[in-house]
Amino acid sequence: MSCRLLFVMRHAPYGSSTAREALDALLATAVFGQDVGVLFMNDGVFQLVREQSPDALPQKNLASSLQALPLYDVERLYVHTPSLTERGLVMSDLVMDNLIELDNRAVGRLFSEQDQLLSF
Repeated sequence: MSCRLLFVMRHAPYGSSTAREALDALLATAVFGQDVGVLFMNDGVFQLVREQSPDALPQKNLASSLQALPLYDVERLYVHTPSLTERGLVMSDLVMDNLIELDNRAVGRLFSEQDQLLSF
């Protein structure tokens, strides 16, 4: 029996290993057939920005890895619109075009529909 899991990505893609570890956990969970979704909010929206250049850092480009989520049957993909606005971003700045935009009220509803929330 699968449960509805929502990974909440709140951290910027670089500067710590949090975002990479969250993505690894998300993919590992999805492989086991769970109903996995992901919400990008707060500084986590920076994980989605196009044309990231982490070459100067010893880290891989996280945004390109995120584009593989549908290959793992992770199709519930959300972005917190107020977080984008607060950071001067718009949807066309993001690498994924299949994101569902959510306001604060919709995020609350989404949280209430999950069996488990995992915040990174």
